[in-house]
Amino acid sequence: MKRSWYSASFEEFQYTPDHQIIGKLAMNSTFADLPTQKIAWRKEIGILRESLQNINGYLHLEFDIPRMGRRIDAVLLINGIVITIEFKIDASQYLMADIDQAYDYAIDLKYFHEASHNLTVIPLLVTTNAPTRAIELQQHPRIHDLYNPVCTNQNDLAVALHQIVRSFPAKPLNPKIWETSPYRPTPTIIEAARALYAGHGVGDISRNDAGAINLAQTSEQLFRIIDQARDRKEKAICFVTGVPGAGKTLVGLNIATRYSDKESELYSVFLSGNKPLVDILREALARDTILREKLQHGKKLKKGEALARVKAFIQNVHHFRDDCLKNDDQPPVEHIALFDEAQRAWNREQTALFMRMKKGVDNFSASEPEYLISCMDRRKDWAVIVCLVGGGQEINTGEAGISAWIEAISNSYPDWHIYISPALTESEYEAGEKIQSIKSRTNVHYSEDLHLAVSMRSFRADTVSRFVKTILDCEVAEAKELYRQLQERYPIVLTRNLYHAKAWLKEHASGSERYGMIVSSQAERLKPLAIDVRCPINHVKWFLDGKDDVRSSYYLEEVATEFHVQGLELDWACVSWDGDFRLGDHGWEHYSFRGNKWQRIKSLSRKQYQKNAYRVLLTRARQGMVIFVPEGNRDDPTRNPAYYDTTFDYLKSLGIRELA
Repeated sequence: MKRSWYSASFEEFQYTPDHQIIGKLAMNSTFADLPTQKIAWRKEIGILRESLQNINGYLHLEFDIPRMGRRIDAVLLINGIVITIEFKIDASQYLMADIDQAYDYAIDLKYFHEASHNLTVIPLLVTTNAPTRAIELQQHPRIHDLYNPVCTNQNDLAVALHQIVRSFPAKPLNPKIWETSPYRPTPTIIEAARALYAGHGVGDISRNDAGAINLAQTSEQLFRIIDQARDRKEKAICFVTGVPGAGKTLVGLNIATRYSDKESELYSVFLSGNKPLVDILREALARDTILREKLQHGKKLKKGEALARVKAFIQNVHHFRDDCLKNDDQPPVEHIALFDEAQRAWNREQTALFMRMKKGVDNFSASEPEYLISCMDRRKDWAVIVCLVGGGQEINTGEAGISAWIEAISNSYPDWHIYISPALTESEYEAGEKIQSIKSRTNVHYSEDLHLAVSMRSFRADTVSRFVKTILDCEVAEAKELYRQLQERYPIVLTRNLYHAKAWLKEHASGSERYGMIVSSQAERLKPLAIDVRCPINHVKWFLDGKDDVRSSYYLEEVATEFHVQGLELDWACVSWDGDFRLGDHGWEHYSFRGNKWQRIKSLSRKQYQKNAYRVLLTRARQGMVIFVPEGNRDDPTRNPAYYDTTFDYLKSLGIRELA
């Protein structure tokens, strides 16, 4: 595919008239045909003509970065060096947000563009009217052959380019091979949702190397099941499994975006009971919709209208349930319902309690899975339910687990076809017994394509989720070996000093890579360290807003719990570990802080929820994490050092490096 709207050798670029270049850019553009855009292009072309004299190389204008849903103004290929350029036309200040933007593009190419992996990549920010700055080429401290952004103006761009050319030996580079080289991104769920909503396919925004399960393969299997159900007038339920960060939500969003036309019989809805995830995705898509409307059509879209569009696409599962309750004799308009984190649906007791207390409905006798299936079963023609399932992800009282879905289908819906990932029989899904009970049914189908075995979240290391499992299961030998394998590509460090932990995050994050502090919702004795889990946060601003907002994760002042971050991710995370989950003589011990002391948790289900909470926290980081275990305080009986030392010593015994 052609990734840039215009590309040419420097020589061809120099003798091609401006109107021809602008015409080609405009012809390929998805932007609105605005005079301001053409003026900006004309100025950029003039600056580049002047600066590229007496240099040989290849030029790309408006180079596509699908993971980020944006385009690089210019990419220069000179002597085997990749130079990305972000222009700020008529601006006079080097703003940090602009520097981060320039850096982000270079990092993206270095990480995800195969032909750029082993090349020198240098980002340039050209703020046309800004003052002259000394040109310093400083290599990234961790990423080989990636350089920190160079800030320059339109008059000094030629000087910067010539200095770069003189500073590195020439390497051969075929520009055509470079342009067509595979781009294998690993987007965050927010980036993925934006790209899918903007019309990209899952193949554009997901890596597909041999080490990862191809998300498109799972999507295609689900498309086949949906088509078959429609053609044969059948009803089907599918269980898609995956390790944390494997892309289950991405698969659901991919189907929902393909089948988003309300007039189509394939109309679908993406449902989640995870309120922070729904709120954050809706806000991100609304912001992106407003921006695209301005760029593509030159129109200013109101925030309320943008949100209204998005709300039909991503819905809270409880709102869907309540709407079905109001119209109990009508089928939903959708033929396809995608339930994210289906294992977190409520059991019968929790659903009945909620219905009685909040909705005034007495004698409600169905679990949430039972009721949701009954809603889709109202359709007389066909219906498909897709359950996206995470193992060991139940973190709250009343979450039924996936066995409740299978039990409901088994007891009440004998005609439904069941499509099962073979991984669903594994212990972490706690559904093996229920699956055995339906083994004799003729309409049960197993498919390997319904399991995503490799984490896409941690693109630096696919084994993070396995490493976390060994930590929580106290499998010491395997944990040591996995850490040894991880440490080169995915740094994990340990500290007892919160200041050092925060400094480590800031030191390792580049550009706008997001970092933040996350903590168990039961971690109430970190309060003396200004980590207060009872202080409410604005999860939308925490995840979406920039470094200039004190409510964002970047400020490291507000902390998110497992309830805020489940289904989402950070690039770098500080996991703060309190005495609620501590290592004892016979394994993990579970506590809850009540009044003025820790109380032992005895309920097996609550113990599992707490263990799962730490599983969620320890699998949120895409690139690396620091684990902070406080030293405690001998003068404070609620923070006895003994509550923390055993956990710290255990983690250190696994080989996890302690910060000096």
